[in-house]
Amino acid sequence: MFLTIKEMKHNKLRYSMIIAVVALISYLIFILTSLAYGLAQENRQAVDSWRADNIVLNSDANGVLASSTLTKQQSAKIKVTGNASKLGELAVAVKKIHGQGKTSAELLGVSTDQFIYRELKITQGKKFTKNNEAVVDEGLRTAGYKIGDAIKVAAHGPKVKIVGFTKNAKMSVAPVIYTSLATWRQIKYGAQKDGQLSALVVKNGTVSSRPAGTQKLTIADFINQMPGYTAQNMTFEFMIGFLLIITMIIIAIFLYILTIQKLPLFATLKIQGVLTGYLIKNTVGQAGVITLTGLVIGGILALVTQLVMPAAVPMTFSYPLLAGAAGLLLVMALLGSLIPVRTIKKVDPAIMIGGY
Repeated sequence: MFLTIKEMKHNKLRYSMIIAVVALISYLIFILTSLAYGLAQENRQAVDSWRADNIVLNSDANGVLASSTLTKQQSAKIKVTGNASKLGELAVAVKKIHGQGKTSAELLGVSTDQFIYRELKITQGKKFTKNNEAVVDEGLRTAGYKIGDAIKVAAHGPKVKIVGFTKNAKMSVAPVIYTSLATWRQIKYGAQKDGQLSALVVKNGTVSSRPAGTQKLTIADFINQMPGYTAQNMTFEFMIGFLLIITMIIIAIFLYILTIQKLPLFATLKIQGVLTGYLIKNTVGQAGVITLTGLVIGGILALVTQLVMPAAVPMTFSYPLLAGAAGLLLVMALLGSLIPVRTIKKVDPAIMIGGY
């Protein structure tokens, strides 16, 4: 390590440039990781908050809640152990009665005597207790909505009054509006259709029997089948993976060029009795110091970005996840540093000194 630090101090500009490159790559990895995690969370926050085990949908819906409809007869034949909660879903565009602009949202109808309603965490206001009232995600408060606002979620539907806000209730990157099943049916169908549901959610139990034309999914499978969820995550994973590989290649190329330039020095050191293992450790140590320094700088830049990032950007900094990304980056850099090792081992002092 002494030789590593000594050499880096002697060639400040050269090593500063490679550290800057690693810092920028690590910063990009941290930002992409946080964006991927934030988008994934905003796709599934509401579903995660239910802490459910299974969900029953119409079998023709292909696992997509928005395409599912359960009739009164179908839902009556579904037998479950544990807690069950009826659920209605509708993608809507919400606007204030006397306001401008619309906001995309997910309207969820729930029953007031079942677990989804009972476990709603209210951050401001209260839970709805009658039809045409709603509890909405805090994302709508950020958009300018407040308790007491009358909103329209359908052109010919009833007015709905906001009575409370809840936190971390997003689905498909849209804020959720919780209301009664009766209100949901009135908005979706334009009239009361007794018994119509989108799905039945099961917690602390399982589905013991269900009629033909229905499909049971675990919550994990249901989340993975959300439109765009898996494709979005895989896209970010590939981007981050390529950046890790690029880091390994950059470190390998940089250290290989330095190794070629230092072959006469290595030959001299070997004549003086310096072991090949020590020289290899020095090269790997250089990669470690360069990468760790770049990670620290990239981490500081990411923290600054977190402080100035607008709330509307779906970016969530998960420190365990970022630590994992940093660990992978360090591993890839160390793997890259092993590429010049063969060249160091092959240095023959007699040939090198004789050649010069």
